[in-house]
Amino acid sequence: MDRYLVFGHPVRHSKSPFIHTLFARQTQQELEYGLAEPAVDEFAQALRTFFDQGGKGCNVTVPFKEQAFTLVDRLSLRAKRAGAVNTIKLTDDGVLLGDNTDGAGLVADLKSHGVTLADSRILLLGAGGAARGALAPLLAELPSELVIANRTHTKAQQLAAEFHDLGPVTAQAYEQLAGPFDLVINSTSASLQGELPPLAPALIHTDIAIYDMMYGASDTAFICWAKQHGARQTMDGLGMLVEQAAEAFTVWRGIRPGTKQVLRELKRNLGVI
Repeated sequence: MDRYLVFGHPVRHSKSPFIHTLFARQTQQELEYGLAEPAVDEFAQALRTFFDQGGKGCNVTVPFKEQAFTLVDRLSLRAKRAGAVNTIKLTDDGVLLGDNTDGAGLVADLKSHGVTLADSRILLLGAGGAARGALAPLLAELPSELVIANRTHTKAQQLAAEFHDLGPVTAQAYEQLAGPFDLVINSTSASLQGELPPLAPALIHTDIAIYDMMYGASDTAFICWAKQHGARQTMDGLGMLVEQAAEAFTVWRGIRPGTKQVLRELKRNLGVI
């Protein structure tokens, strides 16, 4: 039976085995999917051993995405742009192909919620790996403008400059931000600590769409804050998790699973519904 893993540290909390088991059942694919939690300095050896022993593919999560980028034989265009790899496939000719499905998962989830990206004005909070992975897929949807804001303004400027060839992307300091925005995406991990990015409440209005890449059994701190200031459409990153997994499954198996029922089952598993 074909074997797949998710590599991370820590990774025991991962919902990837749950999600991919449901995908396999839905598409009648025979595979097994497990967890691997090597020490931070042992990832390269663990990855080689997995594929030497017949592994077909894997997901890669924190803190190994950038390391995986350097270990594969070939990179997809979106992995090159993201500077990180979250999906690896052993091709039929024995090549380890590194891909990044995070941005595609974000865009797919936004569209599933009816969010219009074309001609929209998007504010992306954060300039780390999550933001980098989202930029190319977001710009491919042809927004009118994509503004990056980050606590360290120079990082936002560097990121905007790097992706400027793909579309109208700029960097602005938090205190300089001027609305209106159609969509605000929080790519920072602040919500995990119950913290908020320094965003002015005046930027929130009733017709804005708010997206937090983090998720939990209840609303994140950022989503709670946005609702308090009048946002009516708010979304967390749980759907992105399922959509990026569906993209990875497609890379591996050549068949795209449906995500709606799997997302419902995942919410039930987490106690969200």
